[in-house]
Amino acid sequence: MQWVESREGRNMGLPPDQATGLRSLQGERNVRVIAVTGGKGGVGKTNVTLNLASAMVGLGKRVMLMDADLGLANVDVMLGICPRYNLSHVLSGERGLEEIVVTLPNGLKIVPAPSGIKGMAELTPLQHAALIRAFGELGCDLDVLLVDTAAGISDSVVSFSSASQEVIVVICDEPASMTDAYALIKLLHREHGVSRFRVLANMVRSKQEGRRLYENLARVTDRYLLAQLDYLGSIPYDGMLRRAVRRQGAVVDLYPDSISAQRFKVLAQQADIWPEVKSKGNVEFFIERLIRNGQTATGEVI
Repeated sequence: MQWVESREGRNMGLPPDQATGLRSLQGERNVRVIAVTGGKGGVGKTNVTLNLASAMVGLGKRVMLMDADLGLANVDVMLGICPRYNLSHVLSGERGLEEIVVTLPNGLKIVPAPSGIKGMAELTPLQHAALIRAFGELGCDLDVLLVDTAAGISDSVVSFSSASQEVIVVICDEPASMTDAYALIKLLHREHGVSRFRVLANMVRSKQEGRRLYENLARVTDRYLLAQLDYLGSIPYDGMLRRAVRRQGAVVDLYPDSISAQRFKVLAQQADIWPEVKSKGNVEFFIERLIRNGQTATGEVI
């Protein structure tokens, strides 16, 4: 894929002088970047991301949700919105990032991605870095950037997860969910230096079931890896949440008194007091790490 100039003449590729491009970010933009991921599809990862984002907005945070499932995006479907432009238009240079952002009535900002475009699902790490570099040009102030990754261990999942400050791994009571979650944790830890993971059990029948799932995963991880796993708790199986999905909205907004909405609110409060990452917690750091990932994977010097 060729790097192209946008309509305004902005180069969406990585500039020869990488540092110059990164200096375009003015001031210290302290943004907590959280990747929500999982070993397999069907664990409710996108639903978790959306509701966590809405719960954070409810705490007064300025939140942006990036749909990083670049080939099979579905955040827009879950919300019942039909954005005219998405990340494919940013990468092609047709639109700037600010032009594709959708702001919901509650203030949550959505960065939509395309669905059914094979080329977007096969971006190289360098292309991922070029795409995310656009975040440095955002004019809006943010407190939190939530990244809803694809499922599995593709380059896209690895790039976004390893570049984020925090990684939430969503699991559920399925054997494949557990084995695939461990595979993802092992890959991110051994090959990309991610040392801490926050585990969330989703769609559980009881708190005890959620704790059991986490302990089973932690037992294997403790035996074979040096990674740290922190248990975030669980999201209960809730008919109101399913009803919210059918209504194409967040349960936090549509049914705020439901048991699942209450758990998401607690999760948002927990995330709000997580210790800050000591090393430069902002969007610029997120971009730098994505670029470094691209360099490592390709051997190219930018």
